[in-house]
Amino acid sequence: MSEVYATRRSRLRDHFTAAGTAAALVTRPANVRYLAAAAPQGSALLLGKREDLLVCNGPPEDRPYEGRPEENLRLHVLPPNGTGGETAVTAAELALAQGADSLAVEEHHLTVARHRAIASVAPGLRLGDLSGAVEQLRVVKDEEEISCLRIGAEIADQALGELLESILVGRTERHLALELERRLVDHGADGPAFPTSVATGPNSGRRGHRPTDRRVEEGDFLTVCLGATYRGYRCEIGRTFVIGTSPADWQVELYDLVFAAQRAGRESLAPGAGYSDVDRAARQVLDSAGYAEALPPLTGHGVGLEIDEDPQLAPAAMGKLDACVPVTVEPGVHLPGRGGVRIDDTLVVRPEADGGPELLTITTKELLAL
Repeated sequence: MSEVYATRRSRLRDHFTAAGTAAALVTRPANVRYLAAAAPQGSALLLGKREDLLVCNGPPEDRPYEGRPEENLRLHVLPPNGTGGETAVTAAELALAQGADSLAVEEHHLTVARHRAIASVAPGLRLGDLSGAVEQLRVVKDEEEISCLRIGAEIADQALGELLESILVGRTERHLALELERRLVDHGADGPAFPTSVATGPNSGRRGHRPTDRRVEEGDFLTVCLGATYRGYRCEIGRTFVIGTSPADWQVELYDLVFAAQRAGRESLAPGAGYSDVDRAARQVLDSAGYAEALPPLTGHGVGLEIDEDPQLAPAAMGKLDACVPVTVEPGVHLPGRGGVRIDDTLVVRPEADGGPELLTITTKELLAL
């Protein structure tokens, strides 16, 4: 795997050297992990003129789920009497020692204080902005990355499936969320990809709902949104069910509408499709039914080493999808005081010749009465 990380760093080097910069400093943890195979806490990655260095506050701990630094990447470990947060400053000094006259940094991640410290200790360096160059490299995944997402999706499907077989009435949102997170770990996840959301009754369908002590009641909509992290990669699944009885007419109508919107979004995923086109495909189904005011700000987003990555599938988003880009499609409608529906899948964009979008989260989207 060493050549994978070396190739990624080479692609980034091509980017910043083309802009006339001699070296680059990467500090955002997900970006460090993408380029170095691991991101020990507080570490910084220097792509220098003579060699690349992973600067750490101490020896990386042996935690397999956090990854191990790429074997051919030299570590520069700060002495134990150093204070935390110096890795970026030290990396800048090392860049200068290697003969660099300019350094691109991740201004969107560095604090103002650290940026000033770098400028102070290495006044001979002309500082530039690396901007979102690493994030853009991360958009298209290789098959190893997709395999990690696929396994994470299988784990999330397993955890959700087991929950649906248990007794739900009378249990709190908070209790169910904790149980789901425990099941994720039991099935081999590093941990949850994000705080698990369980929403019942009037809370259902609300994006990003934090579980409460409300108990599940007969006739409730139950919305569950969870994800697993596997080898650092994060996937997402969301489903809505009805508890205990046959669904009411309004519940069936709303569910069928959101399902149609989600299907339209999924079917629009193809290489070359505009980000905003995918959003529009799902949004117009709900908009035409009169739910424009109840819609979330976006239909989906990329996933990977972070749960919310580029691309953003939103009305004003610019850009087009490529093959091998994993995204969520997650339209929903929440009606205040009544509840709502959310259906969320993780898929990988594939060309039609390869069978079209690959669905990673396969738990049924049928409206089940539990």
